[in-house]
Amino acid sequence: MALDGGDGASRASYCEQTVEVTLGPKGAFRKGNLGVLTRRVAADRVVSALPEPRGKPKPPKKPRTPRVVELLKMAMEWQRRLDAGEVESQAAIARREGVTRARVTQIMAMLRLAPEIQEHILRMPDAVNRPAISERALRPIVRFEAFSDQRAQFRRLTEGVERSSSLKRERVRRP
Repeated sequence: MALDGGDGASRASYCEQTVEVTLGPKGAFRKGNLGVLTRRVAADRVVSALPEPRGKPKPPKKPRTPRVVELLKMAMEWQRRLDAGEVESQAAIARREGVTRARVTQIMAMLRLAPEIQEHILRMPDAVNRPAISERALRPIVRFEAFSDQRAQFRRLTEGVERSSSLKRERVRRP
């Protein structure tokens, strides 16, 4: 609302802002100890009840290589060392890497994936957020011996990922 000065000149526009506040110990809000504060502020001014952020803001996260890509590369390197005779067994790899033999077996199982799936994994771009395709999600696919079955299962996995990510984008876009 524009206020008119006595001499006909308009002054700045003001609006009233009402805020409910509570003062007192913890739980005072639940007990109904509310007060109302009304103040007039310039219409072009934004007033926030939140304090100004202190300190420096966190830097944005840097994109990282997806863990599944690192694991597949690790499995390829381990297989190369086994084939070259640099290590005698998966148990030796487990001791050297400080992981269990079962974990080495899980990682090495990724080498049984269809070549197209391995290529797809290796081409995954660096990302800030965690990718939906993980080594754990690939474990059931590895159990299929036929590459055609693996490709079909992988297609289902990636379609589900694309569908869920598009739904998330739609939710974000909606007002």
